[in-house]
Amino acid sequence: QVQLVESGGGLVQAGGSLRLSCAASGRSFSSYGVGWVRQAPGKDHELVATTSRGDESTYYAAFVKGRFTISRDNTKNTVYLQMNSLKPEDTAVYSCAATSRLFVRLRAAEYDYWGQGTQVTVSS
Repeated sequence: QVQLVESGGGLVQAGGSLRLSCAASGRSFSSYGVGWVRQAPGKDHELVATTSRGDESTYYAAFVKGRFTISRDNTKNTVYLQMNSLKPEDTAVYSCAATSRLFVRLRAAEYDYWGQGTQVTVSS
């Protein structure tokens, strides 16, 4: 099992940047694919970005491509989400999630372990 804790959320103006961190304890993070998922009030979960276990392939949702970057440091058991050029529509609770399945996983249901989430608010 693995336990996940997110940090780095906050309030930022449109056009600004934030870096979210997802720290894992328990089993080595290198054994997991890790994704960032967001949920805005009244909306479903949206997969934002993910990196697979093994070859660490990445996937980005179209609405963040070119603005967000997912990276991982397995020596620190941490995955990051660098968010640039933030927009008010990026406002949501951002959670990291881990899966032991191979390859990039695009559905929230394919992730087995979840953090508690961190709030990101982008003001206009």
